[in-house]
Amino acid sequence: MLSLADLEGRAREHGLLLRLQVRGLVGVRGLRVVLARPRLDQPPLLLGELKGWCLPLADRLRLDTLRVQGERTEAVGPLIWAATFAWALEDSPCHSARLLAIRDGERQHQRLRRYFRRLGFMPLRELGGGPLDLAPRLLWGGAGLLMQGDCEEGLRRSERWLECIR
Repeated sequence: MLSLADLEGRAREHGLLLRLQVRGLVGVRGLRVVLARPRLDQPPLLLGELKGWCLPLADRLRLDTLRVQGERTEAVGPLIWAATFAWALEDSPCHSARLLAIRDGERQHQRLRRYFRRLGFMPLRELGGGPLDLAPRLLWGGAGLLMQGDCEEGLRRSERWLECIR
C-alpha cells in the first residue's frame, strides 16, 4: 500500500502539492487534507480539501467536508482520499471512518452514496427527523445516510482509482 510519502510523490507527478494539517494531541485531533496547484509568483491554487477529526479509538475517524474545484482535477479526489486513509493507518489509531452522505436533494444524495460506496463505505443508518437523530444531525450538519468504511480498503480502492488516472 502507498504511504503518505508515496502519495506526496504521486501528487508531484501530477504537478500538485499535497499537504496535511493535523491539530490537537491526545484527545480530538482535527485533520485537513489539502491539494493545490503551485503557481509562479502567486499562492498555490486550492483544488481540493477534506476536513475531519479523530478520537483516539479504532473506529473514531469522522470525515466531514470534501470539496474539489477547478479544472483538470481528476486526480484530486483520489489523492485526497488516499492521503486521508494513509494518515489514519500511519499516524492514528483509527482503522475505520464514518461520514454522512448528506441529503440536500435526492439526485445529489444518490450520487454521493454511489461515490462513497466506490470508496468502500457501507450504509449504517439514516439520520432523519427523529428525536434520537438530533445530536448526530447537529454533529454532521444535516440529514442523510451515515456510512462507515475500513481505512485499509479505502486506501486500496483509492490506489486503484489513481492507477486508472495515470
